[in-house]
Amino acid sequence: MVDRLRNAAEQLEAPTCPDCHIEMKWFRSELLADEPTPIIAHLFVCPHCKRAAQADTKFQGTPAPTAKLSAPRFPAHAA
Repeated sequence: MVDRLRNAAEQLEAPTCPDCHIEMKWFRSELLADEPTPIIAHLFVCPHCKRAAQADTKFQGTPAPTAKLSAPRFPAHAA
C-alpha cells in the first residue's frame, strides 16, 4: 500500500488556490477506503492564505486470478 500511495502522490498535479491564484502545496495523503475500491485523499494548503483543498485518487480493483482464490482447508466428510 505504501508503494501505491507513493505512486499516487508522484502523479498529482497541485490545485490552484481559488482566492490567491497560486499553486497550493501538498500537505499529506491518507487512505480513505481500502475495500472495495482503494481511495487516497491528498490534502493541499495554500502557502499564502492557508486555504485547504483535497484531491482524491481512486484505484481500479484488480480481480484475483482464479488459481489464487482460497479453498477450504479440510475436505468435507460425508456423515
